[in-house]
Amino acid sequence: MTHPPSGGRQTLRTPDPVSAHAGVDAQRRTTWAAQAERLRAVATTEPGRLQIIGAVLALLVVAFGAVTTLEISSRASSADDVVSRSQPLSADAADIYRFLADADTTAASGFLAGAQEPEAVHQQYRKDIEEAARLLVKASGSTDSDSASSREIATLNKLLPVYTGLIERARANNRQGLPLGGAYLRYANQKMTGEMLPAAERLYAAETGRLETDSADARQWPLLSLGAGILVLGALGWMQRRTYRRTNRVLNHGLLAATAAASVVVLWLAVGHAVARTELRSAMVHGQASLDVLNDARINSLKARANENLTLVARGAVLTPDGSADQYEADYTTGMKALKDRLEKADRLADDETGNAPVLDATEDVAQWQARHREARATDDRGDYDGALEQIIGTEGSTGQAFQRVDAALEKALAHEQGEFTAAAKNGRGALRGLPVGAAALAVLGAAAVIVGVNRRLSEYR
Repeated sequence: MTHPPSGGRQTLRTPDPVSAHAGVDAQRRTTWAAQAERLRAVATTEPGRLQIIGAVLALLVVAFGAVTTLEISSRASSADDVVSRSQPLSADAADIYRFLADADTTAASGFLAGAQEPEAVHQQYRKDIEEAARLLVKASGSTDSDSASSREIATLNKLLPVYTGLIERARANNRQGLPLGGAYLRYANQKMTGEMLPAAERLYAAETGRLETDSADARQWPLLSLGAGILVLGALGWMQRRTYRRTNRVLNHGLLAATAAASVVVLWLAVGHAVARTELRSAMVHGQASLDVLNDARINSLKARANENLTLVARGAVLTPDGSADQYEADYTTGMKALKDRLEKADRLADDETGNAPVLDATEDVAQWQARHREARATDDRGDYDGALEQIIGTEGSTGQAFQRVDAALEKALAHEQGEFTAAAKNGRGALRGLPVGAAALAVLGAAAVIVGVNRRLSEYR
């Protein structure tokens, strides 16, 4: 009888995961060690060192081109925003303020004309309201929904129909000869000066702030690109000196071409950005600063004119808080003082005769406006309301005529300064145009030249 051998059952042994993982790590360490040993062996020979140095130099040149392209693209984008977005939005915000203020002034002038409002005055009022509404729609499409500008635009869109409704009630009562029309007009003016114009002013401040931010971003020096360029030129110079000392050859055409390409990028970068910085700064210091002052002057003139008209509309019904003077006459005086102050500053900022001439004209017209206003107030104080009314809204020798000349002179000055700003800003943007693409292309050529120059040296060892 045959018996099965004892212990005939065999047990399969499961591999230990920890041991397997340790084996893999050991294999990797061995591979890395071998690779490091081969690299050290290569680095001990001149051809190996040349290959390593060439690869590092080529990567440095490409990195320099990439950094320059990215950094200057950001500057160019900000400069383009200054020309095509920020400043136009700032100008639109100023126009919104001006159209609203002019509408308020025109409405008061039309009310003073009596029951039969002149058609030209009514058309001017409608044009002001329509232009303000159009610019609000345009600005709304160019601003972020959660921005401060968007909130001010929403406020103005909400208040504009309220204001126009009050003006229409004032007109309807005025046509019927009811004194309630004056109350509606004063309430509309309070709505405009107390809520709408402050919102428009905040909108202008927000858009002007964005313009200043974009301009500052565009003018910021590309220090990273300049630093990378200096590093690359130093590395290429070191490599050429090394080659000369080892071969006694003065020039390596590949390395020389790479140095020339990097030098062109650095020079282009420094000069181009310096020109852009100068032009953009000029646009802000000479153009935008003057525009701010002139816009403020024009707004003060419109507010002074509205208060002058309302002085006759209210006929002393609205007094200052202490009850000592007519509120609208006091506001007129304050507005004219601010207007003269703004004109003096605009005169100092004007940097050429073309910009200075309309400011001087406006200053002379303001003096004449004030003289005529004093005459009209004296006439009204004597009890001659109709005579004072003629001196305020008449066609010849009136304060209204002087105001129109002031407004026309300010409009001319604003057009000149706007042109100055646009020209300088476009020059600044143009100085950066082509630099990102040019830097990238020259960097690729420089890296290729490095490789060609190093390979030329390597061929001598074969």
